[in-house]
Amino acid sequence: MITGLILAGVFLLVGIVYTIQIVEKGNLEKARKRADLTDRCRRCAELSEGLPGQMMTPALKLLLARLELALSERLRPLDKGNDKLSARLQTLQAELAKGEAIEVRNVPRQIVTEAQAKESRFMLEDLHAQIVRATKDGLIDQAEAKRWVQDIQRMLAILHIEFFTGLGKLALQQNQPQRARLAFERGIQHIRRQPAPAPYQSQLKQLEALLAHADALVLKNEVPKTDEPNELAEGMKAFDDEDLWKKNNVY
Repeated sequence: MITGLILAGVFLLVGIVYTIQIVEKGNLEKARKRADLTDRCRRCAELSEGLPGQMMTPALKLLLARLELALSERLRPLDKGNDKLSARLQTLQAELAKGEAIEVRNVPRQIVTEAQAKESRFMLEDLHAQIVRATKDGLIDQAEAKRWVQDIQRMLAILHIEFFTGLGKLALQQNQPQRARLAFERGIQHIRRQPAPAPYQSQLKQLEALLAHADALVLKNEVPKTDEPNELAEGMKAFDDEDLWKKNNVY
């Protein structure tokens, strides 16, 4: 009987430990899901507000609002009592109700530094990651996801074109035509490397015109001006008319 009680106590203890482990595992999984959903909601909101105006459209604004709403609804049972989350849900629902009339308040930004270009590129890469993850979760179908991935590729191309164009124009303002020429050449090469360069023909023409202007400035700077004194001309002035033979020897 004592042995039976001991065994029963052991089994009970094992059962309690096992139950505690299951509860802890469930709590950890719940915390992990809550943290993951919170992070994804934050990223969608930051992309919606932070993308430069030239990259944001009403359709993209609606997509990000739709994704954030779906993620927030999954988050709500895991984060009960979160008043900020409830308020955000109402805001997102109101924004989605506007449809194509949704407001796009993103301000267009000039991209003329490497840091600005990297920041925008990282945001587009994050947008791509959010779309891929949403597709795996069934929030976006494959056809829609494919269209958005293509659009992101287009935005990345525009980003590089704007960067090289802005960098070249800045170099021209700083009287650095050689640096400007290099930037314009890289922009042209980037367009020509695109699988479908047709949508960028207007940018290509602009870059070619800017490149021609930079080339002209480089040539102008390289050719010595005749009205400016140079070492040879100054040396020639030192000779008298009677020393014509010296001039002939110089030549």
